[in-house]
Parts: sequence; C-alpha cells; structure tokens
Amino acid sequence: MASQDSPTDSSDESLDAQSVDTPASLEALALPICRALGLELVDVRIAREPGGSVLRVLIDRERPPGVPMNEGGVSLDDCTDVSRDLSTALDVTEEGGHGLLSGNYRLEVSSPGVDRPLVKLNDFVRFAGETVKMTTRMPIATPAGERRKLQGKLLGITGRDVRLTQDGHEVLVPHAEIVKANLVFDWARLRARA
Repeated sequence: MASQDSPTDSSDESLDAQSVDTPASLEALALPICRALGLELVDVRIAREPGGSVLRVLIDRERPPGVPMNEGGVSLDDCTDVSRDLSTALDVTEEGGHGLLSGNYRLEVSSPGVDRPLVKLNDFVRFAGETVKMTTRMPIATPAGERRKLQGKLLGITGRDVRLTQDGHEVLVPHAEIVKANLVFDWARLRARA
C-alpha cells in the first residue's frame, strides 16, 4: 500500500537517494494516466530510503518554444490527479495478484523543477539550445581531457549520441553512458525578463 505525497517541485538530491532502475511496467502503468490528463511523464524512479521505498513520478506540461521552464508547468491539482489515479491503478494490480511493487512504499508525484532531468533521448532534442550538466558512467574524451562531469550548451543528438559544447568544442556522449543529466536554469535570463 502506498502513502501519498504530492509536492510541486523536486531537487537533484531527492532523485539520487539510492535510486534503482525502475521496471518498465511501472512506466507503462503511469504513461497512459499522464497522457489522459494532458501531461508528460518525465521520469519514474524507485528509491530505497530509510523507512522504506519511495516511488517518485515526475510530470510536466509541454510548453511552446520560448516559454521558460518556470512558466506554464504543472499545478498542485495536476500532481494530485496523477497521484490519485496512479495509486488506484497500483492498488488494482496489487489486488489482482500482479503487484508491481513489493512491501510498503510512498508515492510522490511532482514537477521536475527548473533543473528538469533529461532522461529520454527525445529530451535532448527538445531542449537543444539550453545549458545542461551531466554525469556519465565512463569518462568521455573532451579537448581538456577525459571527464565524467560535463556542462555545456545542448546541441541535440546524432544517432544515439548526445551532442553538447564543452569548453567551446563539440563533444559526443553516448546516451547509454549518461547516468544523470539536468537542465541548468538561467537565473540571469529570468531577472532580465523582470
């Protein structure tokens, strides 16, 4: 059984607390719920934390090009709706003997925040032109040497490689090697708009 939380924002730290790979079946259960509510499923993670497991679901609302990450996103009502519907779906699978999660867990549904994680290959296309930071499994060759932590302007993808500028040079990062990638919010651009 799940207890429910529905915060409206998340941080890098909350996604990292001993995250484990999420079974595709959890994403398959959450995806149609999000789509039915006009929302995008950004990520689904199970984290083991003191006190039990946490199922974290990040949702977003697509914005037209040029609309900043801090405008037009998900609301508390959106988080509550997804939490309610997903909790019901998880309970139904549990009652049918096909539970997707074992033991007690807490369900958290939130927006990805301004430092939105980039997970799917298409995310790296959608947010081309934005600044991104990422960590890789293996060091990636850059003009300044091999690095596991990269930050630069996202250029898109070529095949299954993510393209970004690092120290003024284009670097290709195999998507499968990316452990974590997030947008870097431009606070100066926000202040300039005010």
